[in-house]
Amino acid sequence: MTATTTAAREHARAQAREITDSMPVVPASLWPNEIDGTDAASLIWAETVPGGRYTTKVLQRGTRLRLRDVHGRACAHVMLHRADAPWERLNAADTVKVPWQAYMGVGHPLLSDQGRVLATVLADTSGRHDALCGTTTLLTNTDKYGDGSAYSASPAGREVLVLAALKNGLGPRDVPPTVSFFHGVTVDPDGALRSTGSAGAGTIVDLIVHLPVIVSIANTAHPVDPSPTFDTTSLEVLAWPSPQDLEELPNTDPEYLRAVANTEDTYAAGGSK
Repeated sequence: MTATTTAAREHARAQAREITDSMPVVPASLWPNEIDGTDAASLIWAETVPGGRYTTKVLQRGTRLRLRDVHGRACAHVMLHRADAPWERLNAADTVKVPWQAYMGVGHPLLSDQGRVLATVLADTSGRHDALCGTTTLLTNTDKYGDGSAYSASPAGREVLVLAALKNGLGPRDVPPTVSFFHGVTVDPDGALRSTGSAGAGTIVDLIVHLPVIVSIANTAHPVDPSPTFDTTSLEVLAWPSPQDLEELPNTDPEYLRAVANTEDTYAAGGSK
């Protein structure tokens, strides 16, 4: 079938419209599955990320981002940078400190290190998330699985997030602690961090983007996953314009509203602060 250059070309072209469970769909409007809340024609991002891989894209203000745990073993380690001022980025510590809540759910802000809201959780059918542990490292994955390098069978989150950063003109120093979705962690009375695992296949998390952001997602095992083997499964990523969601935010806490006001002030000024 691919014994000659001509045959290889014909074989490649014959697969031009094939869609698998481990690829981006381009254009996103060709996404073949039904979507609750919108239709394929409105999609600007449609991708299935296999376990151990990553994805990245720049999203504009007012974009709704949906993550879905396809088979029940995905873990989405999310990194956010402001697209127009990439030195401003997700701050996991403020993301739990400012809203007085370590457990993310509907209405929870993903805050930057400048006190602005980069995204807000709009919908959540999982309830199993983590803003405390960050992602995995080369050392931890090598110790647990035998290898943690980016192109291994058990890549560490930090290793693949560095690759995502490089694609956006950033580097290793720009990879901060992340938050993760679809693998829960709870803090026991003695302070120990305990895995609560996944809520199962098909659960979703929706975020609304408040400022233009570089979104980078590593779909790799959680640092406190008790499984001795690397079992991460596919993550579905969809996004579409939904600016009306910024008018009906699901949080009225004063700390959140102050952070939103800081965000709106920066956006109205049309520049970085």
